[in-house]
Amino acid sequence: MLVDSHCHLNFPEFAQDLTQVIENAHAHNIKYMLTVNTRIAESLDIQKIADSYPNIFCSVGVHPHDSKDYNDTTLIEQLKAHAAHPKVVAFGETGLDYYYNKSDADAQINCFKMHLDVSNELNLPVIIHTRNADEDTLSCLDAHPNTRGVFHCFSGSSEFAKQGLDRGLYISFSGIITFKNATELREAVKFVPLDRILVETDSPFLAPIPHRGKRNEPAFTRFVAEMVAELKSITLEEVAETTTKNFFDLFNKATP
Repeated sequence: MLVDSHCHLNFPEFAQDLTQVIENAHAHNIKYMLTVNTRIAESLDIQKIADSYPNIFCSVGVHPHDSKDYNDTTLIEQLKAHAAHPKVVAFGETGLDYYYNKSDADAQINCFKMHLDVSNELNLPVIIHTRNADEDTLSCLDAHPNTRGVFHCFSGSSEFAKQGLDRGLYISFSGIITFKNATELREAVKFVPLDRILVETDSPFLAPIPHRGKRNEPAFTRFVAEMVAELKSITLEEVAETTTKNFFDLFNKATP
């Protein structure tokens, strides 16, 4: 049994066949999924999906791209209100993205810190998106030393992974680790202890080989897990067992 720890089931790519997508996942032994919020305005749609399927959980949060639109303290109360929903098990995705810079750095940092404040207050983990922003991401985390969370869709170096591990975070790997040019990232997979790894699709994006270029979906979590198993010279069953345990240890509001 595997868990897709990060997907976006409310996105338009799944609007026509969501039930089939979920059935595909179950057929490939992906039993649980966490569908992740990127805008508060979509929170109720996300929660409706989680309520409709017993093995789907959800989060609430604002993607760094959209942080310019949620840059005052009313966000804190919105996050708290949505976190009361029984299927909301985390805050995020949130964080910093200086690659696209769709929101300016100050807005991103302010929004990220509000998520971290609420995460610490309510003891719910945070799903962290970080790209080209290592130093500021770590600085925000160091100002919130009790944060529980995960670097999702990790694409950094082994050294940056170590910085996250040293701060108690989990590291989640996606289909990127199957790409031919992902040599450094595969080294990070080897470096991170299995008991700190999650697997995800980030679907509908980043479909792994052999489906690269097509719509990604939770069923393809298996290809990520198989690559983790290959890189660590262990069985797929070991990866499945440990990453599933890791998921429920981190997202402990979720119940299997």
